[in-house]
Amino acid sequence: MGCAILAGLAVSGCHGKTAAPAQAMQAMPVKTVVANVTPVAQSSEYVATVKSRRSATLQPQVSGRLTQIRARSGDHVRAGQPLMEIDAQPQIATVQAQKATEQQKKALFDYNTIEVERQRKLFAAGVTSRDALDQAEQSYGNSKADYEAAVALRKTQEQQLAYYTIRAPFDGIVGDIPVHVGDYVSSSTVLTTVDENKDLEAYIYVPTEHSTDVRVGLDVELSDTNGKPLEKTKIDFLSPQVDSTLQGILVKAPVHATPEMVRNAQLVKARVIWSMKPMVVVPVLAVTRLGGQTFVFVVREQNGHAVATETPVTLGETVGNTYSITSGLNAGDKVIVTSTQFLVNGMPILPLGA
Repeated sequence: MGCAILAGLAVSGCHGKTAAPAQAMQAMPVKTVVANVTPVAQSSEYVATVKSRRSATLQPQVSGRLTQIRARSGDHVRAGQPLMEIDAQPQIATVQAQKATEQQKKALFDYNTIEVERQRKLFAAGVTSRDALDQAEQSYGNSKADYEAAVALRKTQEQQLAYYTIRAPFDGIVGDIPVHVGDYVSSSTVLTTVDENKDLEAYIYVPTEHSTDVRVGLDVELSDTNGKPLEKTKIDFLSPQVDSTLQGILVKAPVHATPEMVRNAQLVKARVIWSMKPMVVVPVLAVTRLGGQTFVFVVREQNGHAVATETPVTLGETVGNTYSITSGLNAGDKVIVTSTQFLVNGMPILPLGA
């Protein structure tokens, strides 16, 4: 009988230990917000390249040794500003030789001009024959043609001389300069590039699975590679064909950011907004993560008391300091936004409101 009494006491003691925590557990004060519905952008983010609408690759039109480089990479240059010089001495010699030839042709032409006039006067006076006049006119015509050809060739050679100075085609920024003084360059040598750092465009390649969604006029949000917002723009060009290499559709959006913010050939992030959809949103502070799953604690009634209910949710787009919820919550649910790290499923709480 003593054993039975001891056993009864033991059982009674055990029941006391399990019940005591439940009785002693006090409701934790928490702040809550109501999950409401707001329009959320349905979007995709891509890496885009900023390109200038006006960009030139400079290659020489003549061959020779590079004697001067007057600009450096990154320099701002004006239209017509000399950038490089190619050794023009052989061409200068050619021009001088052509000028001498031109002078010889002119001297003969001047003589024949005088001679043909003299022969015409003599023929009119009956002093000379018709054959003599015809011969003088032929010599005049030949010398005139030779002289004019020499003048044209001299002008061509002088124009050719201008090609030995490489000039900026327009106002812009000098790109990489892969050549050095003393290098032999030809028409296939890339000397540098000049890019006009305005009228920029973002080149975005949209995967073909969005071919039915993409269209001119869609909003695009540009940000740098660190996520800093740059500007909001719109698609203004849509390629009619798919790029065979990237299997994407090229779209372009104008970039109006200042040169200090964006430069030609810079990589940026482009977020294309496909549509706006009403979705439930909750503050970022309400979301907890455990084992790769995301949860929020929702206020539920249990036996007349408020308790925290751990509810799995699927996150959508981030909207400011809130997450959109694609599944797991309904509009009007009260979610807990404070002390979530101390909560456990079914824990009594004292909702205080936002």
